[in-house]
Amino acid sequence: MLGKDDELRSASVSDVLKRVTLTVTNVQFPEKRAPGKEPIAECEKPREVERRYPIGAEPVPGGVHFRVWAPRRNKVEVLLTAGPGAPGTCALHRESGGYFSGLSTAAQAGTRYRFRLDGDGALPDPASRFQPDGPHGDSEVVDWQYEWTDQNWKGVKLRGQVLYEMHVGTFTKEGTWEAAAKQLAELGALGITLIEIMPVADFPGRFGWGYDGVDLFAPTWLYGAPQQFRAFVNQAHEHGIGVILDVVYNHLGPDGNYLKEFSESYFSRKYSTDWGEAINFDDDRSAPVREFYTTNAAYWIRDFHLDGLRLDATQNIYDGSPTHIVKELALTARHAAAPRGIVLIAENEPQDVVLVRPAEAGGFGLDALWNDDFHHSAVVALTGRNEAYYNDHRGTAQEFVSAAKYGYLFQGQWYAWQRQRRGSSALNVPPQVFVNFLQNHDQIANSATGQRIHELSSPGVYRAMTALFLLLPGTPMIFQGQEFAASKPFLYFSDHKPEISKIVLKGRADFLSQFRSLQGEESRATLADPGNPATFEACKLDFAERNQHEQTYTLHRDLLRLRREDPVFSAQCKIDGAVLDPAAFVLRYFSAEHGDRLLVVNLGTDLYFNPCPEPLLAPPTGKQWQSLFNTDDQRYGAWGAYSPETAEGWRIPGRAAVVMGAVDVE
Repeated sequence: MLGKDDELRSASVSDVLKRVTLTVTNVQFPEKRAPGKEPIAECEKPREVERRYPIGAEPVPGGVHFRVWAPRRNKVEVLLTAGPGAPGTCALHRESGGYFSGLSTAAQAGTRYRFRLDGDGALPDPASRFQPDGPHGDSEVVDWQYEWTDQNWKGVKLRGQVLYEMHVGTFTKEGTWEAAAKQLAELGALGITLIEIMPVADFPGRFGWGYDGVDLFAPTWLYGAPQQFRAFVNQAHEHGIGVILDVVYNHLGPDGNYLKEFSESYFSRKYSTDWGEAINFDDDRSAPVREFYTTNAAYWIRDFHLDGLRLDATQNIYDGSPTHIVKELALTARHAAAPRGIVLIAENEPQDVVLVRPAEAGGFGLDALWNDDFHHSAVVALTGRNEAYYNDHRGTAQEFVSAAKYGYLFQGQWYAWQRQRRGSSALNVPPQVFVNFLQNHDQIANSATGQRIHELSSPGVYRAMTALFLLLPGTPMIFQGQEFAASKPFLYFSDHKPEISKIVLKGRADFLSQFRSLQGEESRATLADPGNPATFEACKLDFAERNQHEQTYTLHRDLLRLRREDPVFSAQCKIDGAVLDPAAFVLRYFSAEHGDRLLVVNLGTDLYFNPCPEPLLAPPTGKQWQSLFNTDDQRYGAWGAYSPETAEGWRIPGRAAVVMGAVDVE
């Protein structure tokens, strides 16, 4: 599996996950020496060492085994810089395929080290498991062992999930795994079942979103040590909550990325992304690169007991190979998790459903896709604005009926904003595949001040849209703080060295200039500086607002309980819908066993229908409608609720959503 490039390409996916047995021919024993004397390396006879993964530093019986892919180098040495066994040097043995490996009997968990390449300089390990001083500092050997208590955890499946997107650095004031873990019980009580962690692969600076990560195996030191990440996942499982990780496999950040020093073949010359060089998944020497990324997927799933991955910007993961790397990543991740179930989600701007088609049907075998179409329609309806990439959405009743029935709105039609067709047919895709949201990290930040959507809309329309969003048969995702109408913004922040910070600030302003309202100098002057620590600090949640905004918190909790406990809504079945008015519509959830449900949504003014020639509003034979939930309830800060069906027809309240259930006629 670990030999020549062509041998690597033909290896089965499961091979990456097996305990790798290697012959070690360069075991180093630093000689006992007087202070100031350089250590003398000695070698023992070749013997076998078992590894969990093909790259990185791994504690093994007798020491630590190091392995790195560096085909452009003739000599690679491990420098033990601090901790157990330091100082010391271990010259690695050159293998076929450009790999170097060796075992140091002096090193152990906690040892810090670097790789010296061809006798010049010293760099971090590309597969480092921890960078305690950031991506420019020493790598640290980490023991993968942890006292897990989640042995009875069976994993997750997509159906029934309620996602919660979390940025660890701003979720709590402390910005750590330990502090976040203290909120797990509250999230579970709210009805959250699956946390989606924004990227944690180590990145430079004191704060950032994580999408400019450069050490893909090293959870950033900013939130705590790797064992604290494991503790967070372990505790989440104790509360019945799964954890998935947002991973970036389409590019690497601009600072702290040393991969080219080991091999220029990590990057592709055939493609480019909006953020820099694309990853080489299909050109010369791509097999070790593919192995690097599939190993990374397996590592997070196995060593951190994660319940899945969210793949960032999959449209920029380029691969012309017979087996697309995304498909291989999915197979690898599932094999790593077995027998646990996991959920794999893709962000895909072109809305290509091949990602969620089964592998046996020619698809990539993922579980779900982010649904930007629903978000865009919702934002237009909530704000009345359709600038820039909202241009092709109107926020009309018909859009929401179509989104409820078919997920994506654009499935191959002309898309004016991009001046091309967008999407692919998803008419037969199960509803739960579409991850719907009113807010996410990108969309909140894509405004002048990072305001939350409830601040840009009227209370009634926001309550109605929240009911629609949480009761659709798709999979809902809440962004941290949304559940209690957080007053804290979510801005774009990234801490870089000055020359990069200037580029980031200008790039941010240029990107937002696509919005007409942000093109003027006055508007541009209001944009928060991503590199200013105050920008980051302003985004930290205040959990006191759970009580201060209790009405919104109660609204979310009640809706999630209804979604979870009502057998019709929890089934996530296909539904039908009809437009009642340009701003009003009805969705009907059919159930012969439990009785049908209606969700009536009116984003406009009061409506009165007499007669009402819409068959979806007619109760089943021998049944009548009974109100089950109403966003106009005073508990949610509204005026007061009433049943819309009367003896004189239907009176549908404006800016409200009403749930009705079919019950026996008394």
